[in-house]
Amino acid sequence: MLSPIRLITVLSLAVLAAACALPSPEAGAQPTQQEPVFRAPLNNGADPFMVVHDGQYHLMTTRGDRLTINSAPSIAQLPAAQDHDVWIGADDDPSRSTQIWAPALYQFDGADGNPHWYIYYTASNGVDANHRMYVLESAGDDPRGPYSFKAQIADQGQYQIDGEPIVVNGQLYFTWSMNGRGHGGGPQQVYIQKMSNPWTSGGPVVALPVDAGMCSEVREGPTSIVHGDRLFLTYSTCDTGKPDYSLYMISIPTNGDPMVPGNWTTYPDPILSRNDAAGVYGPGHHSFFKSPDGSQDWIAYHAKNTSDYTYSWRSTRAQQVTWSAAGLPVIGAPLALGSDIPVPAGDPGPGPRAINDTDTGTGPFQVEYAGAWQSGSGCGNQCYRGDDHWSGATGATATFRFTGTQLALFSVRDVGNGIAAISVDGGAETRHDFYSSPRQGQVMNYRTVKLPPGEHTVTVRVTGEKNPDSGATVISIDRAEVWP
Repeated sequence: MLSPIRLITVLSLAVLAAACALPSPEAGAQPTQQEPVFRAPLNNGADPFMVVHDGQYHLMTTRGDRLTINSAPSIAQLPAAQDHDVWIGADDDPSRSTQIWAPALYQFDGADGNPHWYIYYTASNGVDANHRMYVLESAGDDPRGPYSFKAQIADQGQYQIDGEPIVVNGQLYFTWSMNGRGHGGGPQQVYIQKMSNPWTSGGPVVALPVDAGMCSEVREGPTSIVHGDRLFLTYSTCDTGKPDYSLYMISIPTNGDPMVPGNWTTYPDPILSRNDAAGVYGPGHHSFFKSPDGSQDWIAYHAKNTSDYTYSWRSTRAQQVTWSAAGLPVIGAPLALGSDIPVPAGDPGPGPRAINDTDTGTGPFQVEYAGAWQSGSGCGNQCYRGDDHWSGATGATATFRFTGTQLALFSVRDVGNGIAAISVDGGAETRHDFYSSPRQGQVMNYRTVKLPPGEHTVTVRVTGEKNPDSGATVISIDRAEVWP
């Protein structure tokens, strides 16, 4: 049994019309929402892990070569948050310096009896089969670190990923995903082992009964949420490149023994799966977090808005978790990108203001087009409110005028997209490639630095340039998000 542990359980151009789309506002009109809202994507990364601590949201996603935290006082401000690197793989041991995946952020009491943050992550030496799991420890009580390397954890001498701790009946356990050979499980299974402290596990390894799922090949990304007297261990199924990647769960009483597979209750149906009508595919690899006032449960997860088999352009979204009369988590269908979602309870806002591509004009919160542009609603749910503008004409421009401190541009990236030149307030241009294969919509393509409060312009110019893989030089304009 561990000494008392303080755990923050981190519950914490195209096709079809978006299911949650709203009518486009009159150009230049003032926003009408009565409460702050946010819109996904919150981040262009996958495998999101979110905590709320001391009035700040802290979001980690897979970055590949480093561990990064994005922090903001409101969930609505996360898309504008700058990266804060807490661990650079190139500066570490070569055996764990690359293919850095799936960070998870938890707080426990350390060996000194004081609270520390622990980052659990997966990394390799560049060979996928050599993925193992590791732990960092913060110097103090700040999720942003600094951190030092603490240990390798739960090593079974084979490919292992997605490790996270759970607490059941006061005891700490480690859960992760690995091949089941020699451990009584299936091809890519979820396992559990007892922990003696936040960075050490040992003793028997047990395969959990995670049989439910749309596909047979993978069970990964275990993470927990507690409600009443039950702990729910949720997990992702299918190859994450598939559109059917989805979430399932098992549960156990909070006073049970999780090392006994028969103590777990299994559930046959997914709790989160693809929503074709909204253009959301492959939702999964998630975390739970509490609203700032502690009254609501929320989920952060990644998904794509293409049904193609691809690992690219998985982006972070979030929505509220409610509870059924039977005490089971209810997430509902994943929401379309760009949907207006009220911020979590206790979140101060303010929300960003959207400028749609159809908000045309020369006034504030409008976009002015010069040169040859086309527009239409053929892009459906890959575009914000079902429409966008595009041009391949060299020299064509789109100028956004706004009052605020920061602006981000979201739009389609496609196999025929080229390179845009973007300038702020008439300053020097920077180049940005809008190419993607396969096609993706509502991707954050550009974000300004923090600007002085006041009036500003951002101009996007079609350069007529492209990378060698692209078939054309088209630039797409869909929406801008403006933060006060």
